[in-house]
Amino acid sequence: MHSSVGKVMLIESGDVLEIDEHNARKAGKVNVGRVCIDSGSRTDVVEDLIIKDRRHLSEDGIVLPIIAINKLTGRVETTPEIVTRGFNPGDNGFMDGARRIVEDTLAHSSEEEKADYGVIKEKIRADLKRYISRQTQKRPLIMPVILEI
Repeated sequence: MHSSVGKVMLIESGDVLEIDEHNARKAGKVNVGRVCIDSGSRTDVVEDLIIKDRRHLSEDGIVLPIIAINKLTGRVETTPEIVTRGFNPGDNGFMDGARRIVEDTLAHSSEEEKADYGVIKEKIRADLKRYISRQTQKRPLIMPVILEI
């Protein structure tokens, strides 16, 4: 009587198992895991960084301070507007305070800083980030928008 002893092979997710008529063996590894597809394009795999950004936005939202600057004079023409999406500041006084922060940042900036939109946006972002963090313990994405009029 011929006894056959079974052979057990432990494979994990991502292991390639190659089977022929006489044998089975591990034949390498492939990358596996959760794959997220951008609904706009069925072929684009979404990177981990984008997933992280989307999770951040879903939890803390976005704040858009909008500033209208006269292209010729460099002066701020209107009271800054604060637009929020997915971010609930709570009380009404918060938005007035955020507007004042932007106004103060602009008032304490030099003409050269105001002329360089990259610099002024970064100053507004930093000051608003501090204010929002102190008031709400949230950290929304802050994207200042400069409108030239």
